[in-house]
Amino acid sequence: MKIYQISLFLFLAILPFLCCRAQVERIWLTCQSQEAGSITVNWETREPGNSMVQYGPDSNYGTTITVDETTKTHRVEISLDKTIETYNYRVSTGNQKSGNYAFTINPKKELRVAVLANWHQKPNLDAILKDDIHLLLTAGDNIPGLHYYCSPGKKDCLKPYRDLIDTYPELFRSTLFMPVLGNHDREIRPRDISPPAEPVYDIDATAFRTFFPLPASGWKWFYSIPAFDVGFVGLDLNHITDQGNTWQSCHEYHTDSEQFQWYRNVMECSKLKYMVTLYNEKNERMRNQENGAWHQMFSKGTMAITGYGYYGERAEKDNMPYFNTSLNGRGDKYPDSNSKFFKSEDNYILLTFHKKTNAMKIEMKNLNGEILDQTEWLARKYN
Repeated sequence: MKIYQISLFLFLAILPFLCCRAQVERIWLTCQSQEAGSITVNWETREPGNSMVQYGPDSNYGTTITVDETTKTHRVEISLDKTIETYNYRVSTGNQKSGNYAFTINPKKELRVAVLANWHQKPNLDAILKDDIHLLLTAGDNIPGLHYYCSPGKKDCLKPYRDLIDTYPELFRSTLFMPVLGNHDREIRPRDISPPAEPVYDIDATAFRTFFPLPASGWKWFYSIPAFDVGFVGLDLNHITDQGNTWQSCHEYHTDSEQFQWYRNVMECSKLKYMVTLYNEKNERMRNQENGAWHQMFSKGTMAITGYGYYGERAEKDNMPYFNTSLNGRGDKYPDSNSKFFKSEDNYILLTFHKKTNAMKIEMKNLNGEILDQTEWLARKYN
């Protein structure tokens, strides 16, 4: 009896602590600014309350930001000091507190960026954690679809994105995440053999844009890291052949469209050494659109990356590299007519930038961290 009473007493004593810790359910880092210098800390809690982030160069923090809005979904944008390489931080909502976590956002010598796509099967990503990346990008299809998790037609279904964060908690709470849209990211109904009466995709990507605060409109965005002279552009291009029917899954892409005009302005105005474009359409199909106008715009940058196909590929057209990457890399094969490297293997891309060199290193790796393909590309020439 005494043993039972002691055990019950200990359980009751630690229960409030356990509940508090569990109520901060997930944390992920994004950015709403077009330039490095701030970061948005996102988290969810079981009970509504205010939003507080403590952060600084060590676990003593030093800076606290509080947003006095009662909510279960919390977003706090924090300003960063460029002289501080690694930040420690903690989030809290009332008595609901997280542990102490850290992210590296201002590396001194080398910037490492990973690009993923086709995240449906949620594979082991320990190899990416070992790469110790500073920024995680995607080339679309971050989830298998919305209607698998919620009722058909529900546009604000956040469960698949919550599940994604919960699968890789260490990765998302320690790495700035900037995703790009694919058709699966807004699939609200099953896709049948012919276009149905109601739209299959939410073109506005309500759930995606709600869950991930990103620059510009969210469905397209630009993010730059001036310290390494690099910019990243996320475009909304996928299944472009379905424009105009209920299978349409992305915004317009013609030369007179908002998207093309915005992209042209970004590419022509930027003077950064490196410009990386990301989207989710087949490379060869995309660059041939509008009489080659898209290829001309892509070529004003350094490289383009898609997650359209289930394989790894590097193609080169007019000295412009086009990559395809996929975490599920063992699907149908349809090589680019300008393919230089092709591999049916699960893969991701690691980009490495050095401050003192005039080239970026591009490695395609398998999920064991082994290099499948490696190239270097020089900084772009302004044109």
